[in-house]
This record gives sequence, C-alpha cells and structure tokens, in this order.
Amino acid sequence: MTGTRTPEVPAELQAVWQALEVLADPEIPVVSLRELGILRGIRQTDAGLEVVITPTYSGCPAMGQIEDDVRALLQQQGWDAKVVTQLSPAWTTDWMTPAAKDKLRAYGIAPPQACAHHAANPSGSSRVLRFAARAAAPEAIPCPRCGSSLTTETSHFGSTACKALYKCLDCQEPFDYFKPY
Repeated sequence: MTGTRTPEVPAELQAVWQALEVLADPEIPVVSLRELGILRGIRQTDAGLEVVITPTYSGCPAMGQIEDDVRALLQQQGWDAKVVTQLSPAWTTDWMTPAAKDKLRAYGIAPPQACAHHAANPSGSSRVLRFAARAAAPEAIPCPRCGSSLTTETSHFGSTACKALYKCLDCQEPFDYFKPY
C-alpha cells in the first residue's frame, strides 16, 4: 500500500472505513491516521470485524491512544470491532499521503524529504536501509516556516523519536523534521 492509495475494503465495510477517516493522530492533530498510513485496513473475519493499525515505529507512545480512539469511534457508530496492531510490514514514510506532508509543513513540521523505498537497498532489509540513510550525506531540510534551506540538525530526536529537531539559520526558529523510514 502506498500513501496515495486507500486500502481495498469490501463494499459492506466502506461505511466503517469512512467513519475512521476523521480520526487524527493524537500527537499531530492536523493529520489523520489514514493520511499518515497508520490505518492499514479493515477486514471481516470469522471472529468479527477487525481494524488493522501499524505504528510509525515500535515504541510509539501514541499507539495506545490511537487504539482507544479507533475502538471508541467504532463503538459510537454501533460496530463491535477488534483493533489489531500489525508490525509487519513495518510502517514507512512512503505510506504518508501528499496531503499529510502538506499538512505537516503547514503545522510547522518539515515532512520527510526522502522516500524509504527509493534508497538503494538491494537486501530489502529496513535495518540496512535506515543505517544507509543515516550514513549518507545530510540533505538540506527546508524550514517549514520560511522555506529556507539553511537549516541544521540540533538533535537527532525531536519532540518524538520519529522526528529530529532542526533550527533554521535564517529565521532562527526551531522545528521538527519527520525522519524518513
């Protein structure tokens, strides 16, 4: 699944999918869970309705809140569903929609500049990919406030582990950069 495609859902589950469209990320309330690629799918099993979510990284502290939000919304709508956290395939910033990246920028967070799948990674290992991405020459991260490319990383970890802290050398404002994974 890419960030620009909605997971295929049988027609009878479309109402569930549409109801979930309104759920925002608890840490970045301007972006929906679908736009971030956290909502992975909806399926009907012998045991009942399941909504599949994937964390942005394995230690994401917002996943408990996200699961609670999904469950509460479904209960409000009268659906009894199980929320399933799926770790494989691992989430990637490639699953973010272009709208999510625009909303991040408008909110003051620089969106990921690279796509994880476009980096050279012949083995297919995400661990190798992440190491290679960090070892590569740093790229200019444009400031989401003024657009300047004169920025510097001040900490590899920002307000959450999936973001790095940067500072713009032109407008002097600090900002988070959503790291590509």
